[in-house]
Amino acid sequence: VQLQASGGGLVQPGGSLRLSCAVSGLSLDYHALGWFRQAPGKERMFVAHITYSGMTTNYATSVEGRFTISRDNAKNTVDLQMNNLHPEDTAVYYCAVRWGGPWDSANGYYWWGPGTQVTVSS
Repeated sequence: VQLQASGGGLVQPGGSLRLSCAVSGLSLDYHALGWFRQAPGKERMFVAHITYSGMTTNYATSVEGRFTISRDNAKNTVDLQMNNLHPEDTAVYYCAVRWGGPWDSANGYYWWGPGTQVTVSS
């Protein structure tokens, strides 16, 4: 199973980025997916989660209303649309496939991508 995230980069405060994660070697039809992020010197933190059907999404309080997670099971992809970015959103962003347990805990995710850097700075 391989995950590959793309779409990271440098953006000014208030700007937008769209991250995309392609999953190969695994059908996502029955797997929930998530995005996490890790800033330098900090723990990996939950950002967003989406159920296998796409019917339910969950967000960290800090990104609620600014970020949107979506998925395309036909393409085996999960995206994260990030709007109104703040400097504190700067981090490496990881997509992951959930296997069970709490959806907001990294322990509940089994397969991880290598991450993509997002830097929000003027």
